[in-house]
Parts: sequence; structure tokens; C-alpha cells
Amino acid sequence: MAKTLKKAATEEKQFAHVVLESANQIWLAGLGAFAKAQGEGAKIFENLVEAGKEVEDKSRKSAEDKVMAVSGKATETWDKLETVFQDRVARALNSLGVPSNKDLADLNSRIDELTKSVNELLKKSAKPAAAKEEAKPVAAAKAE
Repeated sequence: MAKTLKKAATEEKQFAHVVLESANQIWLAGLGAFAKAQGEGAKIFENLVEAGKEVEDKSRKSAEDKVMAVSGKATETWDKLETVFQDRVARALNSLGVPSNKDLADLNSRIDELTKSVNELLKKSAKPAAAKEEAKPVAAAKAE
């Protein structure tokens, strides 16, 4: 029984030694990790900042693309709405008898044509009258 007690005591000492050795290694590993983190922390931080910039740039570009697409659709919708509004206002004005821009432009064209025709007629009627006036003094001279 004394041998078993010695053997048990020896095994306990070996076990305690293994536990202490393992604890020491864990402690050293933690210190090593801490030292490495201190040494490379700045590099890791810079790498994280660069990665963050890349993600931000991609996100910003994606957001800008979406904003452009949405604003394009909004502009298109606004143009359609404006056209519908103009058509309705034109119909309402037409039903009240208010002439449209096209009606006024057609009327101006007709007025220009009539003005030209009147001017031509005035020129034609002025020539025979001028010829008659010239003929009167000649006829008066012959009568004398």
C-alpha cells in the first residue's frame, strides 16, 4: 500500500507539472498574441480602413446608379404628367372657344396672304388710274 501511495503521489506531481506547463504555455501564447497584435495592429487597422474605403466606394456608386435610375423614371413620369395636363387644358380652352396657338398661327398665315393679295390688287388698280391721269392731259392738249 505504501507503494501505491508513492505511485499516486508521483502521478499527482507529474499531473500537476503537466498542468503547470500547459498553463505556462497558454500564458506565453497569450503574451505572444498580444505582442503580435501590438506590432501589427497598425497594419491591420490600415488594411481595415482600405477595405472600408472600397466598400464605401462600391456602395456609393451603387446608390448613385439607383438614384440616376429613379430620377430618370421620375423625369419621364413628370413629362407624361405635363403632357396630359397640357392636353386637358387645351381641350378645356377649345371647348370654351379660345383659339389654340396653331389656330392663331394659321390665322396669321391667312392674314399675310390676304395682305399680299390686297397689295397686288391696289398696285393693279393704281396703274390704270395713273394711266388715265396721264391720258387726260394728253387729251386736253389735243382738244386745244
